[in-house]
Amino acid sequence: MRDCFELRDADCLGRIGELSVPRADAVVETPALMPVINPNLETIAPSRLRGEFGAEMLITNSYIIHSNDDLREQARSVGLHEMLGFDGVIATDSGSFQLAEYGDIDVTTEEILAFQREIGSDVATPVDIPTPPDVDREQAERDLETTAMALSDAEAANTGEMLVNAPIQGSTYPDLREQAAERAGETDLDVFPVGAVVPLMNSYRYGEMIEVVLAAKRGLGPAAPVHLFGAGHPMTFALAVAAGCDLFDSAAYAIYARDGRYLTASGTEHLSELSYLPCSCPVCVEHTPDELRDADEAETERLLAEHNLHVSFAELRRIKEAIRQGRLLELVERRARGHPALLDGYRALLDGTAQLEREDPTSKGTFFAVSPESARRPEVRRHHERLDRLEVPDSVLVTEGGVPRTHEYDAVWRIKPPFGPYPRELAETYPLTAQTPDRPEESAQRAAADGVARLAEVAPESRIRLAHDDWVDSAIDRLPDRVELESLAAIERRNDDG
Repeated sequence: MRDCFELRDADCLGRIGELSVPRADAVVETPALMPVINPNLETIAPSRLRGEFGAEMLITNSYIIHSNDDLREQARSVGLHEMLGFDGVIATDSGSFQLAEYGDIDVTTEEILAFQREIGSDVATPVDIPTPPDVDREQAERDLETTAMALSDAEAANTGEMLVNAPIQGSTYPDLREQAAERAGETDLDVFPVGAVVPLMNSYRYGEMIEVVLAAKRGLGPAAPVHLFGAGHPMTFALAVAAGCDLFDSAAYAIYARDGRYLTASGTEHLSELSYLPCSCPVCVEHTPDELRDADEAETERLLAEHNLHVSFAELRRIKEAIRQGRLLELVERRARGHPALLDGYRALLDGTAQLEREDPTSKGTFFAVSPESARRPEVRRHHERLDRLEVPDSVLVTEGGVPRTHEYDAVWRIKPPFGPYPRELAETYPLTAQTPDRPEESAQRAAADGVARLAEVAPESRIRLAHDDWVDSAIDRLPDRVELESLAAIERRNDDG
């Protein structure tokens, strides 16, 4: 693997990075969106993408160009950048999609990589096998072997300064995805697309999509740039970035526009049903829904596609700022409330909290507990795991609020659901500066109880008493028998009695 990717900022598994593309003499800031350009069907001119929308990179299909006599000769004659009128980075797909759709293509990895280099592609792709979800394991394994051969052929090819993708397949078998990622990471190829996830996204199987991505990330490690092939809807970007994806390609902006659909960061609207345009992009500021509907079909499609791109790039900017502020998971939580399937995806992400915690920064902006899922964030897990680093006194009162005026304990510690116990002197350190509801969720109380149980585990000789504010039974039941219990109300009554 070449040294083409540098990390700048991180939050959860999400990161802001720089992808160096030598052939284009360019550096692309990630997370980045590559609009898909169909050489046969232009909705928005590529020459507009950089200046008007902020696209640093686009992707087109080299197999379509290779298979069309006129396009092939034009690309060979003037080069891909001049042919498309785009002076940024151009990535090319190989025909793998056509292979998956039609069962056969008349080009090999060696031939298509040579063609991609000849026409001036900056990032090329070999001919892998995009194995769809739910196939039997034997087929997934056979397809992986074919893809592994394609990666080997790509390594052997003369690609010059052109970056080369190493697609990761494996259908819906996380262990196969992880193995495929390990093998891809051992090559000297450059960018690692997680392939064949479009069927999962089209059927709103975001939980399985995240499981696939996390498996690939485990196999690759943190240093590799990851492209989520076909992830073009902005409502999925925050979740996918939090899982460690750096590049996205969007044909959705054009496909949805063709069908009269209007993208938002939280879902999809149909233009026919809109009374107002809930966006401040140039299209939405300058037009009403009626004006869009009354335009001729081609104009309506173009304007909708422009809006769809504007909202997609705006969401990526929002994600980058969330990473910078250490607030990415809070953005994911807001997006997850927009669709039940996204909530499934977020919960699948949190199922991998141990994996997230290894790369999540230990200090960042204020932690906001805004949903039941907040109790499962990596910061909570890390706090509980590090309780063994604290010096625990022989007797400690852990209190959710009030402190007795007189007491017999060696120390009084605090507890703030979902976080477990901590000495008062740590109250101003991250993440214990968290903003939490005065009425904590049951999940937060249960997580805090797990923290008390962890303290009892690491300090088996210490006497521990918990003063809680009417915790639910499911939280109390998680505590070891040796933890003494007291209600905050009892403390307050004693203090009032003097």
